[in-house]
Amino acid sequence: MGDLAEVPDKTRPRDLSFFLVAFILVLPLRAVAPLSWVLVAHSIYTQSIWSYAWKGRLLFAFALCEVLFSIYHWYLVKRASAPWKHGVGNIAHLQLSFTRVLKAGLANLPEDGHDAADRPGSPSEAITQLDMDDSRSIDFRNTLRTWFGRVPWSSIRRFEVEQWIYWSIFNTDLPKENLPQAHRVVLEDALENLEKRLGTQITPGSNPKIQAMRCTLDKMHVVGRPFFYYAFIFGINSYLTTYYANNWNLRRYNYDGLEYLLYVPPDWNHTIGRRPLVFLHGLGLGLFQYHRMIKDLYHHFPDRPLLIPLQPHVSQDIFHSRFLDPICRNELADRLGALMTELGWVDLYKEDSDDDLSKEAACKPTLGVTMLSHSNGSYLHAWCLKRFPQVVARSCFVDPVTFCSWEGDACYNFLYKPCKTGIELLMRFFVGTELGVANLLRRNFDWSSNALWYEEIPNARDTTKTFFLLGGKDDIINASRVKKYLTSHGLGKNIWFDPTGRHGQALLSKSAGHTAVMRWLQQEST
Repeated sequence: MGDLAEVPDKTRPRDLSFFLVAFILVLPLRAVAPLSWVLVAHSIYTQSIWSYAWKGRLLFAFALCEVLFSIYHWYLVKRASAPWKHGVGNIAHLQLSFTRVLKAGLANLPEDGHDAADRPGSPSEAITQLDMDDSRSIDFRNTLRTWFGRVPWSSIRRFEVEQWIYWSIFNTDLPKENLPQAHRVVLEDALENLEKRLGTQITPGSNPKIQAMRCTLDKMHVVGRPFFYYAFIFGINSYLTTYYANNWNLRRYNYDGLEYLLYVPPDWNHTIGRRPLVFLHGLGLGLFQYHRMIKDLYHHFPDRPLLIPLQPHVSQDIFHSRFLDPICRNELADRLGALMTELGWVDLYKEDSDDDLSKEAACKPTLGVTMLSHSNGSYLHAWCLKRFPQVVARSCFVDPVTFCSWEGDACYNFLYKPCKTGIELLMRFFVGTELGVANLLRRNFDWSSNALWYEEIPNARDTTKTFFLLGGKDDIINASRVKKYLTSHGLGKNIWFDPTGRHGQALLSKSAGHTAVMRWLQQEST
């Protein structure tokens, strides 16, 4: 096979849908703040405020709100743009995670889901020197260059790769001098193993034109949006919260800082009742965006409890006190586990330890839960599986970004790739560059915690206990790569793959993917 790592990606022109979205949606929303500034400044300068008719005064009041909000938004952006604040973390764990990335694909497993019993559950291969023309090294080089903007591999130099390695392990910039000796040893060991996996030495020197994606260090790209935009979303989500409580008895609660919606059927009993359902939504507009799916879950399964953790930091809830303080891995898993224990869904006993590597959880589930996650929600799903795997009796992943996240496709497609279509521009403007989402992905992202491996999924090959839904035309994840990774470990019948499916399509009512999700949730087993 040829060297795919040297084949440039095809140049894509902007299509008609890009310009339609830009002129109909994006530009008008972006114009609100500057036009408001012009109107307010003109009114004050000409002292014509009180000469306006009531409509003019109303327009001035609207513009003044937008001006004041734009100042507040600017202040929040400055706060969110501060460097990573969570520290480096456990170095030994990060080294193991990086080594695990290098071992991905070394087994050269067949790309089908047959003969699962003969497949390894985790990589046992040693990292040895591969030949440059080895199909595994070619594939790895082609994948790794995604972190460098998909440029030909031969244009990437050692210094930029060292910067990327140092960031991936220590989550900070590579010092120009006075590099701690312990860090130098870790860096050199990682670089040596990386070159073995690449099948070639990395060209020495530096190429400043080719920079790696380092999302928690790179400049945070935020595009402002009007006050009325946030107010509208807040109003809709507040209305839905009230509607759920009054009509469905799906009420909002707070458990030690974890906000959630909860419905428990009046006659449900944890000893004989149907297994509770936990839904972890993704980035976007919160309840407003996922209302139809929540409605379907409630009406299709009225005989089982429904729990929906709320995520204001990814729901454009700019008025929430934790908008710029997203919940972290241990915080979410610990509180959700404790909440489900209090609800009687599981009996959880956690043994505390200061060492993350030796931390274990002994779980005695009385029932366990079915966990359904979509997109960014799969990160939260992964946190729960890593922390308390026995609590989650069944797992359904829809458009999961947690798998193969180490390959960089989701990061590149969602945050860095130039937009050429209307769908891409919609995702970038309305989600990717929104302040709360940008704060999460660019200043609070921990790739080693968010990456989920096959061996970390309980009963991964059991079709009754795990289900994966992927769309071949997903604009965020590389669904074909995710499918290849899963099938190489023996998963086949529990993967639903739609070659023409797009991100989120499987949650649309009456779609084939939605039907598959509902059918699998209904076929509950003990």
